[in-house]
Amino acid sequence: MNRWVAAGGVALAALLTATTAGCGSDQPAPSAPALTVGAAPTNESKLLAHLYSAALGYFGIPTRVHQVPDPVAALDSADVTVAPGLTGELLARFAPHATARADEQVYRSMISALPEGVAAADYTASAQDKPAVAVTDATAATWGSRDAAVLPNHCRDVSVGVVVGAAHPKRVGDCVLPAAREFPDIANLFAALKAGAVKLAWTSTAAPAAPAGVTVLTDRTALIRAENVVPLYRRNVLGEQQVLALNGIAGELDTATLTDMIGQVDKGADPAAVAGAWLAQHPLDH
Repeated sequence: MNRWVAAGGVALAALLTATTAGCGSDQPAPSAPALTVGAAPTNESKLLAHLYSAALGYFGIPTRVHQVPDPVAALDSADVTVAPGLTGELLARFAPHATARADEQVYRSMISALPEGVAAADYTASAQDKPAVAVTDATAATWGSRDAAVLPNHCRDVSVGVVVGAAHPKRVGDCVLPAAREFPDIANLFAALKAGAVKLAWTSTAAPAAPAGVTVLTDRTALIRAENVVPLYRRNVLGEQQVLALNGIAGELDTATLTDMIGQVDKGADPAAVAGAWLAQHPLDH
């Protein structure tokens, strides 16, 4: 892929900010319809929608971000043209019994399951928001491992905690987990974990860092299904250049950056401004 060069940080930041506000370029064609990027009412979805909107706008395509309850459904009904998502969630939606768990396997299986008329750009291999198991440092030391592969060996001894409403796996490898106890927020969940009220707590790879005394287990053998960032789009609407613009996000975004940007939005920052500032510092490939 060739790299385009930004015409100055200030100019590019202004361009991207204008894009996320609905203007696709400095001089958009007067009659050009705006492409709509759907966003669910979550901070992560809003942020990703503005990232993709800004990337498209760099090529002079007018765009707007529109919040809808279900961007994927809105994509299927042609109410939006682009919708951000996570590979594992999309696979479960379109192929509930699929068994793929590793990044590329999940992505390829997801593509095969997409409805007619819907396509996917590149998934972001370095940016994911997948469920992750947290245990106390003492538990990790007792188990002799900081990887989820050890969990099936202790399946009978675990109790599980989760934040109310958060999706989480019901099993890890061969370990079928007991019903999870729900907590109102992550702070209460981690407090219960450290107090011994639960043995493991479900968090995610894009969540803020765990508190002192808590270890988030790695998942080197992909026992937990991948959830990589990926945009879906309507076929025969985007041109090749616009698809390459979406692909450019996949080449730049990583989990640490995603976590940081979501954190900024959680604290009240405008997702359009956060997306624009990041893209101003990360020219995309095409």
